[in-house]
Amino acid sequence: MKGIIIKGIGGFYYVKTANNSVYECKARGIFRKDKITPTVGDRVEITIKDNKGSIDTIYERKSLLIRPPVANIDTIIIVVAAAEPEPNTKIIDKMILNAKVAGIEPIICINKTDIKDGDTLEAVYHNAGYRVIKVSAKESKGIDELNSVLKDRISAFAGISGVGKSSLLNELTDVGAQTGEISDKIQRGKHTTRHVELFELPYGGYVLDTPGFSTFEPTDIKADELWHYFPEMEAVGDNCRFRGCLHINEPDCAVKEKLDMGNIAHSRYESYVEIYNILKEKKDWEKK
Repeated sequence: MKGIIIKGIGGFYYVKTANNSVYECKARGIFRKDKITPTVGDRVEITIKDNKGSIDTIYERKSLLIRPPVANIDTIIIVVAAAEPEPNTKIIDKMILNAKVAGIEPIICINKTDIKDGDTLEAVYHNAGYRVIKVSAKESKGIDELNSVLKDRISAFAGISGVGKSSLLNELTDVGAQTGEISDKIQRGKHTTRHVELFELPYGGYVLDTPGFSTFEPTDIKADELWHYFPEMEAVGDNCRFRGCLHINEPDCAVKEKLDMGNIAHSRYESYVEIYNILKEKKDWEKK
């Protein structure tokens, strides 16, 4: 039977199959030999014998997150608050970069629009080339549009504390209540290990929470290639006077011209420069 790993705890993997059954499985030893670890989100093939399941095949992954470990994510919903807390664009931009590096589509979800309209923030990311959905979990606004994005996809919710992820998940299904219960248990149990779990949506698709995803860690991106991960910069970056322009201090830079004209948001450019310096320092440190 073919299925998807929806949870993994203590070396056991719980696989949901097309017949809506969930089987507890162990992975075959060959995966350990090949240094492959079954991961939540993996599409797998299993066999059941004497009520014991075995994962026989792990199909090729189209994406893989390391923190939290989850495979085959289609979309990362980056939840930000229009206010309370005020949006931190540098954190948002780092989460977007994390998604793009992993080959996952980032979508910006602006919550708490009942407090503030969020139009300015929407314009920044819409102009940068990203899809933006404005919602209010409190007033149940924008939920239908969000549902349409989640349908038949595996989607991860990411965002800092206080932006309303749990409230949104509660609006979508009872998933928020389930994840909230898990979170409460972890906070109460000192020796409890948080596990990643996919929650199925009634209209098709899965969602999960991604704690820690807002943390940016230097990756294999090269500093001089970073601008390709900023769509609004990539669109004009080849028009600079100098080939290999880093869009920092070079003269006749098309990116900085667009910045001066207001076609690129200053917050986005500031994020670019900050991340560039992080990547450059990492590269210099590795040379020593």
